[in-house]
Amino acid sequence: MNREYLSVILVDDDEGNRIVFKKILKELKIGVKIQSFGNGGNLMEYLNSQEALVPEILFMNYNISIKNSLECLSEIKTDFRFDNMVTAVYAENLSESEIEDVFVNGANVFIKKKEDYTAMKKVLSEVITINWQYYTSGLNRDNFIMKV
Repeated sequence: MNREYLSVILVDDDEGNRIVFKKILKELKIGVKIQSFGNGGNLMEYLNSQEALVPEILFMNYNISIKNSLECLSEIKTDFRFDNMVTAVYAENLSESEIEDVFVNGANVFIKKKEDYTAMKKVLSEVITINWQYYTSGLNRDNFIMKV
């Protein structure tokens, strides 16, 4: 873990969403290095490669193609290399049972995606700040879940 910045992976089929997320993350006071993928297949291909750098945080849209978010979460959950990676899934509208499935499959954070830029920036800032505090103070990841 590099304490100068957080390493983040962003997975979303929608390029517009990726642009907004990147803009928000770059505006934060905490240094963030971002890598992005357009679908779950490309994400898992990268994470399973020898040259993969495991990020501190993975932000993933619930609705992604090739491999959906639940498939990616299940695969990530079974690999010890990702034990210290925090996974955050976001979506505009999910039922309570779908949100429960997100947590059961291994996500630590669920974010209800906001349409308003300022509101979304506030939520992402909170998630990043809490994760930064987690990494700099050694909190126990096994008990870390969050719904915002």
